[in-house]
Amino acid sequence: MYAPERQQEILRIARESGRVDVLSLAEEFQVTAETVRRDLKALDRAGLVRRVHGGAIPAGRLDFEPDIAERESTAADEKDRIVRAALAELPTEGSVVLDAGTTLARLAAEFPLESALTVVTHALPVAARLADHPGIDLHLVGGRVRHRTRAAVDAWALRAYGEIRADVAFLGANGFSAEHGLTTPDLAEAAVKRAVVASARRVVLLADSAKHGQEHFARFADLADVDLIVTDSGLSPEDAEAIEATGTEVVRA
Repeated sequence: MYAPERQQEILRIARESGRVDVLSLAEEFQVTAETVRRDLKALDRAGLVRRVHGGAIPAGRLDFEPDIAERESTAADEKDRIVRAALAELPTEGSVVLDAGTTLARLAAEFPLESALTVVTHALPVAARLADHPGIDLHLVGGRVRHRTRAAVDAWALRAYGEIRADVAFLGANGFSAEHGLTTPDLAEAAVKRAVVASARRVVLLADSAKHGQEHFARFADLADVDLIVTDSGLSPEDAEAIEATGTEVVRA
């Protein structure tokens, strides 16, 4: 099969399935993963797909949102490094807001036993990991729970975040860039994230490098709203410098 034929078939699969991954395509077409990556790069340049970590989605699918089980297994090593670096940003005392997201849930699971903090979250996976922590005064924000993220959204959640002022908010995002700020596929989720940003004196974004340059349907913050981005070493030093030029500090774990 010639490259244009293979790329056409990849595009068909992406449009039918909503997503393609490199390893599955390599196995299906009996080619190397690097060949598939070149195919996806060509399709991305043509505006037919959008590259994401491990694969691609059809162009125009800015509302694509993998479920929580898929996101939990994506970039696991990078997320673990991000979490280890983010622990240094926990205050010794005071109040913390934890946004929804698999990286944030991993952070909650790694809170030191000696932590004595007030923690506010609207994310059920985050709350579950902190519910038995002896030193945490846990506050669970209510609202309609989105099945895909297990996070509360809508008026109740927005009202609760409007009533607090925490020391630090740890934030998640599906995409971030200097040009388009922080984005996520769902408008209701974006509204709560926007409220989280406004609820704290300091905002720390936890996002693996594959999310850099990604753009999704709902925009909820500028990079200028974020004090610190903790990401992994997959973000190039040049991209990190470009972000820091906007005034946001970057840690590459």
